[in-house]
Amino acid sequence: MSSKSEGKSSGRATISDVAKTAKTGKTSISRYLNGEQHLLSDHLRQRIEDAIRQLNYRPSQMARSLKGGQSQLIGLIIADITNPYSVNVLRGIEAACRANNYTLLMCNTNNEVDQEEHYLQLLNSYQVDGIVVNAVGMREEALNKMQQSLLPMVLIDRKIPDFACDAVGLDNIQASTQVTEHLLQQGFEAILFVSEPFGLVNTRLERLQGFKQTMEQHQGAVAEHAEVTLEDTCGLETILREFNHKYRGMRKAVISVNGALTLQIARALRHIGLQWGSDIGLLGFDELEWAELAGVGITTLKQPTYQIGYAALEQVLKRIQGDDQPVQEQQFHGELIIRGSTTH
Repeated sequence: MSSKSEGKSSGRATISDVAKTAKTGKTSISRYLNGEQHLLSDHLRQRIEDAIRQLNYRPSQMARSLKGGQSQLIGLIIADITNPYSVNVLRGIEAACRANNYTLLMCNTNNEVDQEEHYLQLLNSYQVDGIVVNAVGMREEALNKMQQSLLPMVLIDRKIPDFACDAVGLDNIQASTQVTEHLLQQGFEAILFVSEPFGLVNTRLERLQGFKQTMEQHQGAVAEHAEVTLEDTCGLETILREFNHKYRGMRKAVISVNGALTLQIARALRHIGLQWGSDIGLLGFDELEWAELAGVGITTLKQPTYQIGYAALEQVLKRIQGDDQPVQEQQFHGELIIRGSTTH
């Protein structure tokens, strides 16, 4: 049977293994690791260095961080990781974490409230320093726990009713006003705003508000809105077919509340035989990689998602560092990318 090097025979070496190999106590090892090497003799310091190298010892960053009062961990609860918006926001958060020497723990709730509460508890158990939340719809019990924990938190995109918290996202009313005015300027007379179920999701409600307010300022323009789930293909086709039939002879357009719904609307229009750009206008919130390739191209409202993610993480860090300014909301402007679906 082959002999093992002194110390641990398998697994990860511990501080006790280092102390045993260096023939000293754990206090001396701790002093070495914590930068107090001037308290050790040259001979002892050399023995400790040799032991660390021999055992390939790596200090637990978690243990050392907790001892210093911070874990250097940031928690992220995101509603839907399959959504391109979420992916791009995540990139911004990750970049800001790297720039500030933080590690990101990401949890995907898949738009399920129960999962959201589970991950909140889990991140608390990991003693994260702060948390970024792309909220689904937290219940009162979960909100009370959040408030009691006093954990620094920033909300992205979706705000939570009656919950005072820093938030970062798009200026939805301004953006919705911008896209609606674009369609009116292009001569569209009847415009349908289609959304996933509004519920209490502030982004959807604010975009609808901007749309309605803008349409009210233009006499003769017809405004309609409808809500439908992403999975209700038949319902969406019916909505589009009836809107097209109801306003025969008028120049018509559809606004989609987000990128996931834009894809479903594009599919539905194709299925019922309507071409965007010629038969009907189409404009969607969120820029999509395929938007410029679909037919004559689909006009989109591009959100500065990377910047939103980066700003959210920076705001969390301010709170971690003791910033006690009143709760604030940072709003970014989007960029209208005009393509053939609204100009033909």
